[in-house]
Amino acid sequence: MAKKTKKVEVEEPQIQENVVETPQVIEQPKVRERVKPKNEWEIKDRLYILKGGKKPLSRSIKSANIYYFDEEKGYERELKYCQNQKTPFVDEMKGDQRLEHIIFRSGNLLVEKEKVTLQKLLSLYHPNRDNIYEEYKPAALAADEIDVLDMQVDALVAARNVDIDMAEAIMRVEKGSEVSKLSSKELRRDLLVFARNNPKLFLELADDENVMLRNFGIRAVENGVLRLSSDQRNFLWGSNGRKLMTIPFDEHPYTALAHWFKTDEGMEIYTNIEKRLNN
Repeated sequence: MAKKTKKVEVEEPQIQENVVETPQVIEQPKVRERVKPKNEWEIKDRLYILKGGKKPLSRSIKSANIYYFDEEKGYERELKYCQNQKTPFVDEMKGDQRLEHIIFRSGNLLVEKEKVTLQKLLSLYHPNRDNIYEEYKPAALAADEIDVLDMQVDALVAARNVDIDMAEAIMRVEKGSEVSKLSSKELRRDLLVFARNNPKLFLELADDENVMLRNFGIRAVENGVLRLSSDQRNFLWGSNGRKLMTIPFDEHPYTALAHWFKTDEGMEIYTNIEKRLNN
């Protein structure tokens, strides 16, 4: 008999591949920067100045018997500045109240950052804030100055471009009848100075459609073509005293005359006066 051969299974050797393990990255928790709420009080020194450039040797403002209307609570709250208290509100104070004076020296009051109670009283609650005094804010002042400078530029450009009749009309508001004695160059110079020094008023006058008509009426009176009654209630013809128009109550005479010149009757009279002034 043939011998049975035993089948032997030979396991193939396992070849291990070189596997590079990627080190596990552990994310660190993100540290968020603290964003300061808009309404959070900024700790810093603050300077307060009297309005209008006033600089008296000393000027005190009330530190007691003053009130602030609290919109959240819906009623007025009494204020008092006490150096030994952490709040300017009397209803929140605890213990003794040592009243302190609030005094500006030479128009200024510097409050150090440690005196938060006084700063909050002056910056947020005091009834004289932005009336008698204001907090000095360089950025806000710079913005205001830029606005003024822009307005001056606009006024000067407009003043340079107005015709001589308009220049006379505008300057008559500033100088009155003295304008009639100025040469054209003097009038131009004074107009530019006026535009630089009073840009807001100049631009308002330059845009006022009645300024030319008012000036026309004033010239008519100065030249005797018209006459304003002594009670400033009527305009009369200068030649015969016949009444031309009645001035409405509480209205400036020349403003009323300017408005009247726009009516049908007034336009005819305007043409008549214009001929007389040009003769």
